[in-house]
Amino acid sequence: MSLGRTLCVVMAGLEAHIVTVEADIGDGLPGMIWTGLPDAMVRESANRVKSAMGHSGEHWPARKVTVALLPASVRKTGSGFDLAVAIAVLAAQRSFEPSLVRDVVMIGELGLDGRLCGVTGVLPAVIGAVRAGYSRVVVPRANAPEARLVPGAAIQAVGTLAELCAILRGDPVDVEPVDLAAPPVAAPPPDLADVVGQSAARHAIEVAAAGGHHLLMTGPPGVGKTMLAERLPGILPDLTDGEALEVSSIHSLMGRLPAGQPLITRPPFYAPHHSATLASLVGGGIGLPRPGLISLAHRGLLFLDEAVEFGTKTLEALRQPLESGEVTITRASSAATFPARFQLVLAANPCACARGGRVTDAASCRCSSSQLRQYQNKLSGPLLDRIDLRTRFEPISRAILDVNARGEATAAVRERVMAARERASWRLEGTPWTTNAQVPGPEIRSRWPLQGHVVAELQLDMDRGKASNRGIDRILKISWTLADLGGRGEPNRDDVELARHLRFTSPEDAAAELRRSA
Repeated sequence: MSLGRTLCVVMAGLEAHIVTVEADIGDGLPGMIWTGLPDAMVRESANRVKSAMGHSGEHWPARKVTVALLPASVRKTGSGFDLAVAIAVLAAQRSFEPSLVRDVVMIGELGLDGRLCGVTGVLPAVIGAVRAGYSRVVVPRANAPEARLVPGAAIQAVGTLAELCAILRGDPVDVEPVDLAAPPVAAPPPDLADVVGQSAARHAIEVAAAGGHHLLMTGPPGVGKTMLAERLPGILPDLTDGEALEVSSIHSLMGRLPAGQPLITRPPFYAPHHSATLASLVGGGIGLPRPGLISLAHRGLLFLDEAVEFGTKTLEALRQPLESGEVTITRASSAATFPARFQLVLAANPCACARGGRVTDAASCRCSSSQLRQYQNKLSGPLLDRIDLRTRFEPISRAILDVNARGEATAAVRERVMAARERASWRLEGTPWTTNAQVPGPEIRSRWPLQGHVVAELQLDMDRGKASNRGIDRILKISWTLADLGGRGEPNRDDVELARHLRFTSPEDAAAELRRSA
């Protein structure tokens, strides 16, 4: 009997588990026996491995082959085990010295002709391998750019099983030429200068970008809500090195890394249709859970246009991730936690008939009081309480359109946002937070307390029941963002008053004004 051993990786969410792949060639009828909870995709690798070995000049043993995937208690899934199984069997046959592969992580899917095909999740798998103390990793050549992003990893990129066997034997290797074509140039983001008017809403967008605050935009159709939301990513700063690896790992796991761009350096932006299901937005799947759009939008933006048209359960499922910055998907046999620290931007019409945008003209709205209440209740109070900023759009007048006025360009606004982020970063140095919106309420009150006369109105808001404790904390965070934008060391009374206005402008306020003016 002979034994071969190598290593592979299985992902449970973004957590990597090192799997020892052992192959034993013993007496018995020819065949293959699996142990260690392999799923159907892993079991299918037997046929791929046999064919790949034959086309690579190797042979499959005409004896009983037992493959063990350890630890046996962890469910194994995916096609990335092909290469590890093939190498373990070849090591058991002494096709090369078995000790050469004992502590090497093998990741890759084999084609029937012996080609090594790229797989998803290589970046987080290599990160997990290095953290577990295994720096030597073999990956398909297609996955080499993302694998080499990991500090401390010694990556061997190969194109075929025959090539890897030749390397292990010390034979000459014919390496296929690598395409060194330049990565595609990303199209420039849309410019804020395209948005005509809406100065208050533009300011809310700037505050949201500077502090990482969630935003709700309400107004009739065609006033620029979607245009502003699509231009918000352009004024956000680039991701830090750590954030870029984190975001790229999630996209690698889902197979969504852009072609020719293994490292995502800009905040991601996702705008799903309102028919999106709960599982597609939050995450789910059969067997091992998969991340949803809130995780793909990690460190970036999730824009829900026509927010009230999303399912109630879908919207309510956002409440916990908005607070914790992560989401745990639990299934009967497994659970996975994914990061979900995204910035939420909602857009909605003021009422069902979409004519309630001009509050001075009550006759323009055809909705009854009950219809208004039913429409606005689609966004629940607990969800709205987690939205920092709320801005209301008014229809653009003909005079503004006639002059063909262009707003301030993205580049100018981005400079102010970057300066504000730098001030916040200096203040938050040594803490786990990078933006004002991330700071917990107790911390922002205790670490950076404001004078009594500055927050007097906030205390009255609590006494009147106008704001919850969470709401007060969010007003304080907005105040600090306004101070950062203004270059002040701490918020003054005007900052707090403006923060209250940005916080309390809501669909409910618009409906109340409509009823009062009717």
